[in-house]
Parts: sequence; structure tokens; C-alpha cells
Amino acid sequence: MTATLPEAPELSYARTVDRGLVHRDSVGEVFLTDLKPIDDTGYLAGAQLPRSHAYYGDHLLRPSTYDPVLLLEACRQSALAGAHAFYGVPTGHKFILTHLRIHLSRPERIVVGAAPCAMTLRVAVSGHRKREGLTTGLDYDIDIDVRGTVIGRAAVGLRFKSPEDYLALRLRNRDGKALPSSDAYPHTGRGGSVEPYRVGRKNSDNVVIDHATREGATAEALLRVPGDHPSMFDHPQDHLPGMVLAEAARQLALFGALEVHGMSPSRTFPTDLSVVFSRFGELEHATELTAEVGEVLRSDRDAATGAYYTQGGVVELGEDDGEGDRAGVDQLRVRVDARQDGESICLFGLSFSRVGDLG
Repeated sequence: MTATLPEAPELSYARTVDRGLVHRDSVGEVFLTDLKPIDDTGYLAGAQLPRSHAYYGDHLLRPSTYDPVLLLEACRQSALAGAHAFYGVPTGHKFILTHLRIHLSRPERIVVGAAPCAMTLRVAVSGHRKREGLTTGLDYDIDIDVRGTVIGRAAVGLRFKSPEDYLALRLRNRDGKALPSSDAYPHTGRGGSVEPYRVGRKNSDNVVIDHATREGATAEALLRVPGDHPSMFDHPQDHLPGMVLAEAARQLALFGALEVHGMSPSRTFPTDLSVVFSRFGELEHATELTAEVGEVLRSDRDAATGAYYTQGGVVELGEDDGEGDRAGVDQLRVRVDARQDGESICLFGLSFSRVGDLG
């Protein structure tokens, strides 16, 4: 079942790319290290994941594993950088996320080890929108390779606008009301009403949901806008970034998994996350999150392939070492809707695996 990438140009991991290519102010938030073109519809990107990070490294998973949201962020950066480097999108243009998706088929390959994790991202452009010869949108499918093995796949959708067109669009959406800035929304109420361990975190500064409750198989919470968070808001924003909403959905899904099924965040590994964004998330409006928690399903291991056939796709967990329970893996599907003023702004689907050991 192991997939491998064909021979490709050698990538460098010696330094990060220019932070402007990935729309980051802090070099410490840049994970992309190189870009190499392949043909008119694809390119390679190198990424190195930090073994320790105040945000992406703050979780309860045991053994310690690279955060799937960090992998998704690396994929997002590869999409942005490629748009500027290979498709003529000016670095000053604004981007709009339309969708994100990641499926991890080999989570045991991203356990944090003695050396930083170097990834090869094979990026294929599946949709290229143009107007008057200029790129206005790109859809990407990305193979994630670690040490010669494809450990997962991702998808990213981006639309691009000049600063003038972006401002006009936002003002239309807001009936002419001036744009806010996340600088005005400090991460108030640290500690809040949700203990970090209930959403898979250690540090309360990284908790982005508040007033979480559960009734039956439904969990609800409000989004906390962490406007001064150095990772989630690396630079001022006039709206809720997609990656912040993704983190909030993941946290509420983990809260629901714990409350509804008793699934410990330290053993509940997210193998799938997908989202479609339908509206801008406004900073001033309350964002209500609702998670519908499914039933726990048992996925049996295929004796011939060693793989589990899950809701999100094939998941492999390495060889059976004779210890622990490898007879099956518990799978849980959670649907999360984020709404403002009664209207959905994005809809998430998440899948979790409860396993005894990833090593």
C-alpha cells in the first residue's frame, strides 16, 4: 500500500523562502524552504517542520506527533508561494481561501524524532482561473512525502485580488462599513471556561473556543478571537483567517469526542480535515460553532495490506510489533458548522482515529 514519489529535482532545506511569498511577517512562521518547477501544471516544494513550536507543538498527543494542522499550513504556504513564483500573481495581491482538505494515510511517519521533519510537497494545479491573461484563482492537489513515502494528500483553493479590488469586495460585503483590524481584538479572557486539556492543548493561550457545552451528540461553543496571537494572527487581518477557523473546529470536535464518547485527546488523532468557505468571517460578529458528533465505528485491519479502510480513506499504521491492540482502529466523524448572524460561513468535516500506538 505504500506510495512513493518518482524521481524529482533535489530540494534544499538550508533556509526558508522569502516570507513575503507566504504572506508572513515572522520568519519563525515560515515552514517552506524551496520551490522547483516540474512542468506547466505542477511544481515541488520543500518544507521543514519544527520539532518544537509554541502553537503547533502545544498538544497532548502521545507519542508526540507533528500537528496535522501544521502540515496543512505548510501546504497552504506551498500554494501561495507557487502562485507568486510560477503563475505571475503579484506578492501584494490579496488571497481568499475557498477550500482546504487534508487526509493523512501514514500518521506514524510524522512522529517527532531526533531530527526536524523534511517534507517534499508535490503540487499539482487542478484548476487555473484567468481573466485578461492574469491569474485570478488556482486550485491545488498536493502529495505530502516524508523520506520517500507519501504520508497524505491535501487540497487548497485560492482566489486572488488586487488590493483595490479586494477592498471594494469587502466594502460591498459589509454595506460600506469600514474594515476592522485584528489588532483591536486582543486575546482577552485567557483561561476562559474551557480547560486546555479538553481540547487537546496544554497552554490556555492556544485555546480559541469558549463557553463550550454539550447536549446529546451536539457540542456548541463560541469562537475566541485571538487577535494578538503570534501564530494565528502573524499580521493584522480584517477578517477571521481560515486557519483560525480550522483550529476552532478541531478544538470543538475534540471537545465533543471527549464529552460524547470519552475519547482522550492524547489518543485521538485527526486523520482528515476538510472545509469549504462560503463567506468572510467578520471580526466584530459572534461566531457560533456547532459540532455534530457521529458514532464511533470500528475499522478492521486488512491482513493482506495492513491498512484500515476508514471514512476518509486508507490509513496505515505500520507493522504490528506484537504489543498493543492492532486488531482494529476506532473511527469518529464530526461535522462542524461555523455561523455568524444565523448564516453559515464555513462547514467542516473531520475524522479522528483512536489508536493504541502510532509507533
